[in-house]
Amino acid sequence: MQIRESIVIGAGQAGLSTSFHLKRLGIDHLVLDANGAPGGAWQHRWDALTMDDVHGVAELPDAEAPARDAQRANVVVPASFTDYEQRHGLPVLRPVRVDAVTDDDGILVVRAAEREWRTRTLVNATGTWTHPFLPHYPGMETFIGEQLHTVDYPGPEHFRGKRVLVVGGGASAVQFLGALAPITDTIWVTRREPVWRDDEFTPEAGAAAVALVEQRVAQGLPPQSVVGVTGLMLRPQEREAERLGAYAHRRAMFQRIEADGVRWADGSFERVDVILWATGFRPAIAHLAPLHLRSGAGGIQLDRNGRGTTAVKDPRIQLVGYGPSASTIGANRAGRTAAVGVQRALRGIPTPVP
Repeated sequence: MQIRESIVIGAGQAGLSTSFHLKRLGIDHLVLDANGAPGGAWQHRWDALTMDDVHGVAELPDAEAPARDAQRANVVVPASFTDYEQRHGLPVLRPVRVDAVTDDDGILVVRAAEREWRTRTLVNATGTWTHPFLPHYPGMETFIGEQLHTVDYPGPEHFRGKRVLVVGGGASAVQFLGALAPITDTIWVTRREPVWRDDEFTPEAGAAAVALVEQRVAQGLPPQSVVGVTGLMLRPQEREAERLGAYAHRRAMFQRIEADGVRWADGSFERVDVILWATGFRPAIAHLAPLHLRSGAGGIQLDRNGRGTTAVKDPRIQLVGYGPSASTIGANRAGRTAAVGVQRALRGIPTPVP
């Protein structure tokens, strides 16, 4: 069976960036993508999400970023990725959902159902979209209304006339409230007091936020999202929800869920029709479990004090879209770093640690 120099798992922004740089370096590789079409997680976003709504999509290497306008993000970005794959002749194979990566006497074996590929190095670019985090609260199985996670969000019109409880203290929760509060009744709950910022989000502030994530990854701790450490800001499209009090009347988390609502620790009850869990995602890395990459702290430690992409426990493995590179800008930069890491591993050059 053919042994490739590298295999990339995932064809989102990080995977495409990595493939571009691997090809530029002349490294034989294959990109395995679980989706049936180009676009990564963007193709699964709700129809109401426009390019004006997103935080921004950074340009891929040797390409321009999609325009910020009122077009649907789940159409624009997949079209952009499709063009990019074709224009650069990237070797993407789909749909391939990887089940596990194992080690066979120094060769990595990538398994997907009845198929398998053998490779000397691996770049994991699976992101987080396929691994939504849903916390458990007592009684949630008894709720007779709707419970949806961000990954299931169908757009604001679905909620018109329904009483919606939005759970979560991140940017997604803020955006959902911005869209829903003007058309229906909303309640916002978070585990912690939201941290707002009203100053300009400068490059320096962004670098400081990324550094906090790097510190965790350098210690082998599970990463936090970059957005989660930047603080919350309201965009112009959320000002109407602010005027209606959607953010000012935030409540602390409820104690339990009942059939038609939630009950707080003081015994008070709030009836709701829908619970929208904007509770984030976790890295989709279960298929890497056989390689035992996790540290005792629960995360995968990366080189260069968390700024690199090489797994400290196994230099054959690169992770992009993980920790500090889990943003469109970070993913692009990480693609080049990962390609160089693959090149070093193939040449037997030791990885600098930290």
